[in-house]
Amino acid sequence: MRLAGKSALVTGGGSGIGRGISECFARQGARVVIVGRTAGKLDAVRKGAGDDGERILPRVADATDRSSVDAAVAWATGQLGQIDILVNNAGTNVARRAVKELSPEDFELMINTNLNGPFYFVHAVLPQMRKRGEGLIINVSSTAGLRVSELAGGGYSASKFGLAALSLQIGLEEGKNGVRSCMICPGEVNTPILDKRPVVPSDERRAKMLQPEDLAAAALLIATLHPRATIPELIITPTIQQFG
Repeated sequence: MRLAGKSALVTGGGSGIGRGISECFARQGARVVIVGRTAGKLDAVRKGAGDDGERILPRVADATDRSSVDAAVAWATGQLGQIDILVNNAGTNVARRAVKELSPEDFELMINTNLNGPFYFVHAVLPQMRKRGEGLIINVSSTAGLRVSELAGGGYSASKFGLAALSLQIGLEEGKNGVRSCMICPGEVNTPILDKRPVVPSDERRAKMLQPEDLAAAALLIATLHPRATIPELIITPTIQQFG
């Protein structure tokens, strides 16, 4: 088990990429607190992991609510002893995403979920990592955080560009303190967020996209590197999706 003795906190752990990473980490021996807004989804992840589910601890919390985040991190630290790995994965998009159609409420929702939420978790976890002189923060961004596209929309791209800057800034400031910050930028991934697209992809199209287990493999690579090594930015796309 490549993560035996390690502990992790994964946001958005009830489905999609977060579920894939949580199951992978638990399978590799880590104890994992999964955070999300829906208790039923979190419990389903734990039960669906079989014997590995013994190492998965669900915690309901709202990533957009700082007090909820602080309480979740305090609870997770008490359960795990310490948080070695923080995975900021919770994210959202909306159907009406073109700037001309985007409402202020939906824009705020994406900024609060995709950017403010990760910062709240970093703010809560960073002090213990700095005190120990080690820790790993994995921020799940997107290729939409590197270049704009009509498919992703203005609000989503704005939030993910912000997350990219935050992730790189953390690495710049905290690398000397032993805290590594790594950003994963996936292209199209087959997750429930696709159901919010203006045109929902077909099953055939989804099958050709990245799958959650692909992102889990990328996160595991980052998590198992020697602490002297880091990957500030990892871009991963489906073979069929052009990048460049």
